[in-house]
Amino acid sequence: MSARVKTYIVPLLLASALSACSMAPHYQRPAAPVPTSWPAGDAYLIQSEAAVPAISYRDIFRDSRLQALVEQALVNNRDLRVAAANLAAARAQVRITRAAQFPTIGVNATGSRSEGGTGTNTATGVTTQSVSRTSWALSGGVTAFELDLFGRLANATAADRQRALSTEAAARTVRLGLVADLANAWGTYAADAELLRIAQDTAISARRTVELTSARLKGGIAPRTDVRQAETVLATAEADVAAQKTALARDVNLIQLLVGGPVDPALLPARLGEVMQSVSALPAGLSSEILLRRPDVLEAEYTLRAANAQIGVARAEMFPRITLTGLFGLASNSLRLLFASDGFTKSVSGGISQAIFSAGGVKAGVKLSEAQRDAALATYEKAIQTAFREVSDALARQGTIADELRASTARVTATQDTAKLTEARYRGGVASSLDNLDAQRSYYSAQQQEIGTRLAAVTNRVELYRTLGGDQATTTGN
Repeated sequence: MSARVKTYIVPLLLASALSACSMAPHYQRPAAPVPTSWPAGDAYLIQSEAAVPAISYRDIFRDSRLQALVEQALVNNRDLRVAAANLAAARAQVRITRAAQFPTIGVNATGSRSEGGTGTNTATGVTTQSVSRTSWALSGGVTAFELDLFGRLANATAADRQRALSTEAAARTVRLGLVADLANAWGTYAADAELLRIAQDTAISARRTVELTSARLKGGIAPRTDVRQAETVLATAEADVAAQKTALARDVNLIQLLVGGPVDPALLPARLGEVMQSVSALPAGLSSEILLRRPDVLEAEYTLRAANAQIGVARAEMFPRITLTGLFGLASNSLRLLFASDGFTKSVSGGISQAIFSAGGVKAGVKLSEAQRDAALATYEKAIQTAFREVSDALARQGTIADELRASTARVTATQDTAKLTEARYRGGVASSLDNLDAQRSYYSAQQQEIGTRLAAVTNRVELYRTLGGDQATTTGN
């Protein structure tokens, strides 16, 4: 590029870099509309609060089988692919918007030749001869480059950049939810597998009772009602067996959906106890300010920042737009002498555009942006309040689940012993058939309740992982 061309291009680039002043309001993060500490009381059992360490899902979900499923899901899950595509589109939009802050320079090269020849004027009879001519031209220029004196373009870029960050936070929310949903589905499969075994064991026991009661009926020492009651228990257990087989199939279908492909049966848990041992409890944070680092809260804050920047765009529309157009070129009759000739041409022009009458549309645009900012602020505060409530609920459950689990285990032990003793008494002719069947039903119900409580304990740990932000618990929001 010649020195004379640079003479006109460089000032345009400097004008682009130095012209903007922002009309956007100064952003200041709103105060969190929640208490600075978690709730305390009998349900929470908080002795002291501990800072959340730097963690990943591997620190919470320590079973290698579940980790393998998570890794597969992070690659193949379609929701994550949609989130990644949305993020790529948002980042591309930032580049598109930012490009308007810089001049667009184009170059055009042309060449032409006219052949000479002879001709005779019919009126005068004079013969003339024209000379062959060749011309070359190289031209370029800046077309309608806007001087961003009032920050319209800069704030538009800032707004799109904040939207892209919001989209990125939304993608992390999808990732966090995927890991938590997969952990819950994995635990639910183990619970349903245990419920199936319990139903099968109960059916076997109930079948023995039916056989014994039928024999007693034939011997004339038991009424037919005892047989029917025993058959009722058997039918209930057999129906539960069928239902649990369906539940297991659905669990596998859900896991495959989350993982995004077929699942190796060897990666599925056999018992709920091994799931409980492999899922660690996540402590609460030092203060509720940790919620500001949850990806969904960050998403809401970035949306608020974007709305704040959009006010600057709307305000700048109230001021005139100044545009520059610069054209420069070279012309010569010889291609060899094109860059060495004195055929440099140039022209620079500018323009100012300002709406004289818009029926209040420009001012209404500012009001619209301010209203959208206020809505984004309320959404951000609601996101924090919702997050606080979710964590508080999970902490309340964590504070009581251990006592409930101990009670459920004690109930299973008691009902199991009662069922054994009652069956022995029934076989000895001391206890009635009804007592025996009631003992079997109580034991079956106690086992089912214990499985439900143990699954609730696992789910509670997963919920704390989710509500405290999981892998993003140590991500700093700007």
